[in-house]
Amino acid sequence: MGLPDAPDEPLGEAVVDLVLRGMWRGRPESEHRPLVDAGLAMVKGPVVLPTERAKAAAARMLRVPAGSEQEARITAAYEAFLPVNRKIRDVCTAWQCRPDGSANDHSDDAYDAGVRESLEDVHEAIQPVLRRLERVLAGSDRYLPALEEALDRFDDGATAWLASPLCDSYHTVWMRLHQELLLVLGISRAEDEALEEELVTRSRG
Repeated sequence: MGLPDAPDEPLGEAVVDLVLRGMWRGRPESEHRPLVDAGLAMVKGPVVLPTERAKAAAARMLRVPAGSEQEARITAAYEAFLPVNRKIRDVCTAWQCRPDGSANDHSDDAYDAGVRESLEDVHEAIQPVLRRLERVLAGSDRYLPALEEALDRFDDGATAWLASPLCDSYHTVWMRLHQELLLVLGISRAEDEALEEELVTRSRG
């Protein structure tokens, strides 16, 4: 079975979804078997992982034309995204660990409330970035509703919806957004990390 030429073909959509998510868990065999048979996925215990071939296929399908106006506009949104990306990592770390490195047992309501305030700052900061992105990247309008749903569930007391990889938590949705930006722009993780550090340092003056 060959790779699909267009991302709207069923196999292509499945490849992109698997690569952006990083893994599937609990999917029926009927969904992942075509990918496994095509060399695009591998099963490891309860999870399905993308192969390098799948990652290359997703990158090819998602990449916008280099040098285009679309690429320039997405790049501008991506560069606005990166400093906020650092903040969401800090929020998730603070939720899981106290400043002294000990595990957060969530017995300190004031501390947890402070983390929630920081999360609200992140959510407010990412909204204009996503609205800019929605105007130039098809399908990106799914991210803000998914983040808001995760935030609502977190506020309802389901704390796993902040950072658990086992549901569409705030951090899980955020990671998919980040991965899509990298593939759309053809940016490596090393380039991404270096640019984030540069932009964060610059923003601090």
